[in-house]
Amino acid sequence: MGVDLGDLLKKKSVELSDFSSKVIAIDAYNTLYQFLSIIRQKDGTPLKDSKGNITSHLSGLLYRMSSLMEAGIRPVFVFDGKPPQMKSPTIEKRVQARENAQMKWEQAQEEGLAEEAYKYAQASSRIDATIVEDSRKLLNAMGIPFVDAPSEGEAQAAYMVIKGDADYAGSQDYDSLLFGAPRVVRNLTVSGKRKLPKKNLYVDVKPEVMELEETLAGMGVTREQLIDIALCVGTDYNQGLANIGPRKALKLVKEHGSIEKILSSMGNEIPDLDIIKDFFMNPPVTKDYGLNWKKPKTDSVLELLCDEHDFSRERVSKALEKLEASSGGGQKTLDSWF
Repeated sequence: MGVDLGDLLKKKSVELSDFSSKVIAIDAYNTLYQFLSIIRQKDGTPLKDSKGNITSHLSGLLYRMSSLMEAGIRPVFVFDGKPPQMKSPTIEKRVQARENAQMKWEQAQEEGLAEEAYKYAQASSRIDATIVEDSRKLLNAMGIPFVDAPSEGEAQAAYMVIKGDADYAGSQDYDSLLFGAPRVVRNLTVSGKRKLPKKNLYVDVKPEVMELEETLAGMGVTREQLIDIALCVGTDYNQGLANIGPRKALKLVKEHGSIEKILSSMGNEIPDLDIIKDFFMNPPVTKDYGLNWKKPKTDSVLELLCDEHDFSRERVSKALEKLEASSGGGQKTLDSWF
């Protein structure tokens, strides 16, 4: 998901404690996909309640967010709105890839190939309307604010950091930098462990911070040229140029100065180039949002998770204790955390 520029970007490992009292605008769909992919049983089956409803995302939201808030972090979730039309081919490919993974998962299960089954199970993760609705219900009950973006959530998160309403954009992808986010954090987890995609292996991880100005200075490019590099490699809105990876794209941009000159030298073109570039530079965002962290509604959380979805009342109650302690016993507005 998103553009693959990881090898070029300057990342700084930090401690979770460095984010105490900081507001982090979290890409909701990116995070929900993580939970749906990682929180699974040994055979790859996601967590489910007695009625067959998937609950992996709810488990991830409750336990990770309660721990992050206990560490002093103020999360705000940003949900995607309507994707731009130029993203349709990417969306169609992802749908097809998940359907293929679903078939391979079922086949691997029939053949008793546990590792293969788990790998394909992770790749089959999908978000539907019910998952989004339940996630929003839980966040509301936990007292965690969320914002509905008019289009891409990472663009909205970037805007909130630029405006100063959030300190960091939180995502495993790098698109927020292309949308102009001054600071982005990855690997925002308490455990210090991360499961490798499509593998049943865990590696030690620490939060990573990327600062846009520092990254651009280190690469010797402007933000517009960073977007040009991404366009060479391929984004959610264009296919990219054949046999061009991040390092070669950087070299080409430095040699030619812009994607337009690169394309001219190759006799190539990118459909809707100007529209895509403008979308990165001036994405649709909303300015109409409020950020209020409230005391959790204990009864609502217990009803949603325990009564409706069969969660352990004891475990949920312990997570709620963390939330209640971190909420300070009442509503907090954004300004009161500085």
